This record gives sequence, C-alpha cells and structure tokens, in this order.
Amino acid sequence: MSGSIRLRKPKTTLSLDVPLTSSKSESNRVLLMKQLGGGLSKLDNKSTARDTVTMQALLATDESSLDVLDAGTVMRFMTAYLALGDKQRRITGTPRMCKRPIKVLVEALNRLGASITYESEEGYPPLLFNPFSEQKTNLLTMPGNISSQYISALLMISPLLPKGLTITLEGEIYSRPYIEMTLNLMAHFGVHGEFKNQKISIQPQAYKSNNYRVESDWSGASYWYSLFALADEASIKLRGLRQQSNQGDHAIVSIMEELGVQSTFDGETVTLSRTTIKKDLTLDFKSCPDLAQTVMACAAALGVNLKMTGLESLRIKESDRTAAMATELAKIGAKLEEKENGLWVLTSPSILDVPNIVEFDTYDDHRMAMALAPLCMKFECVIHEPEVVVKSYPEYWEHLEMAGVEITEL
Repeated sequence: MSGSIRLRKPKTTLSLDVPLTSSKSESNRVLLMKQLGGGLSKLDNKSTARDTVTMQALLATDESSLDVLDAGTVMRFMTAYLALGDKQRRITGTPRMCKRPIKVLVEALNRLGASITYESEEGYPPLLFNPFSEQKTNLLTMPGNISSQYISALLMISPLLPKGLTITLEGEIYSRPYIEMTLNLMAHFGVHGEFKNQKISIQPQAYKSNNYRVESDWSGASYWYSLFALADEASIKLRGLRQQSNQGDHAIVSIMEELGVQSTFDGETVTLSRTTIKKDLTLDFKSCPDLAQTVMACAAALGVNLKMTGLESLRIKESDRTAAMATELAKIGAKLEEKENGLWVLTSPSILDVPNIVEFDTYDDHRMAMALAPLCMKFECVIHEPEVVVKSYPEYWEHLEMAGVEITEL
C-alpha cells in the first residue's frame, strides 16, 4: 500500500458481515502457554497481526538475539519467558520500543532470581539475560496501576517457578480484565490460581495440553461500531465475538450504546442497530485504554462531549496517543485537553465544519489510523502511513472496501 490513501464513504449503505481479525491479546497469551506446556496444544484462529506473527517466530527460534520490532506485549511476555531460560540471550526492538519503560518488570523478575541487565539506558530495552539459577522469593508487591502486561507476564511463568508466586497489588488495579483474561486462559491450560482482593497466588504446577479457539478481537470490532455510529445508513454483523468475553475491550458494547449503537448477540454474532445518542458522557478507560482513540474520534464527529479518566498509559504507547489525538481532532474543530491531573476533556463541535478533505497523520501507530478512518463517513479523509495497521489488524483496509468504503491510493 502506498504512503497515503484517500477514503470516501460508500455510495450506498455501509454493509458487511465482518470476518473480524482474531484477538492478539488472547493469541499472544495462548502461544506462550502452549510453549510453557511443551508445545502440543492445538490453537485455532490465531491472530494474523504482526505482533502475533512476531511472538510465534521468537518462541520458535534458538537465536541468541531477539527483535520484537514494535510489539510491546511481545517485549513484556518474552522478557518473562527469557528470564527463566538456561542460556544467555538478548532482546531488543525498534527505536521507539527502546524508549518504552520496562524497569518495573525487570526489577520484579530480578527479585525472583532472574539475572537481567540493561545493555544501554537503565530501565529500557535492549535487555541481556543470564541463565536462571535459583528462586530467591515467591512474594512480590507491585502497584496496581502499572501495565497489566507486566502482571500477566509474571503470572504466566509463575507455575514454573519452584516456589510458585504470590503478587500483592497495591492501590487501585488498572486493566483488571486483562489480568483476569490471563488467569482464565491459564485455567483452560490446567493452571489454577487465586485472585482474591488485592492478592494473586499461583502454586507450582504444570501447564497441560488443550485445544483452544481464539476469539475475534473486540479492539478490532470497536472500529466497526464507530463506522456504524457515523454512517447515514449501515448494516453490520460482527463474527466470532462472545457475549461473555475475556477481553477488556468488550466494554465497547456499553460505551457505544451511549453513542447510538445497540448490540444484539446471537451465538457468536453481534448485529448492530440504532439507539439514542447522549451528548455528554463521563468515561473511565483504565480497564480498556485501547478503546480511547476510537471513542474520542467517534464522539468528536457526533458532537458528543467527553470527560475521561484512565488515559495515563496512552502517553507511552506506540505514540503519545493523547497528544496525537489532540492534534488530529483539532483538524475537525474538536479540543482535547487535560483540565486537571488525570482528567481529560473532549469538547466537540456542535456542527462539523471541515474542509472538503481532511488529512490525518498516524504517528507510526496502528490505532491512530484505525480510529480516525471511520470519520470518512462524515467527510473525505486522507490517511498517511496506512500500512501501520499490520500491527494488529492487517485486513482492515480490505474489510473497509468490502463494506463499500472507497479507498484510493495516492
């Protein structure tokens, strides 16, 4: 795909029975559990996202130096996996990845008995691993508001530790659904733990082989909710989604109900329909930060004002997502600002008054591209660097074309 694409809304009804991409959150977890359990489990419907392809390749290689590219989840999960290894290894990533902090996880693993050092700047990749020799403790205390991927990484290796592991989480627990997803998937592969109040305990035990079919991706589904909300007419069915889901981004169902989209489940198919739009909303994204950009863009185009909390982690993602969204949404007359510490306010235009074509930058961030693309239902858009979607939803532009969106390479 070229360096930029132009998007126009369909000439008729936006319509698709969407063959959604699979969840990379589930895929990356079950790939690691399969590896820790001896590699015999059969996994169906694995994600085609570049992050998952990278994870699978790194788990299969014996090379001493591993490159996660820009995959934050892979960096964190592989760091925990390599910490228990029996030989010297190294892990690195893109320049942006080497600016994303990992000190909390490295310090926790070293307290357990790992031997991990920093190759250059303390607290950041690249990382160097020496063989694991002896477990020093089975007790960790960590802040509850850190990335759930740190906690999930520790949990997934914990049954292989000779003494098991108990993690006490202090303060409010962010992204709790992702921790629960990890524990639920571990239980599917025969490893049982206890998550009670602020404490998670897992005894030494073995992963067992089991078959698993990965659910479709609720993060990917969110963009179709936004497309539906912004379209004049639309007929959308989403496949492979469970009403009782492990994924935190299942929260898009309740959020989008406030933005005019009703969900009806029939087995693993969701049919979207219209409902009333509320013009002022207060939302907390601490359990589902990956939905924030989609919801902001949709709300801005609908003239809905938002008060938002739980956006702290967005600053250290593939881009500084709060700054990037503030810049891009200003192009359509919306204002995103942090009014006080942790409270973000989106003031949306009551009437969209935009140029004939609005050009959006994507900041080398897949979620910027996919969150802004649905705005083509209201006006013509140019999306720069459209290829960034390969990170999580490689088929995104193909699926938009199947639904009737006109896409022209520039």
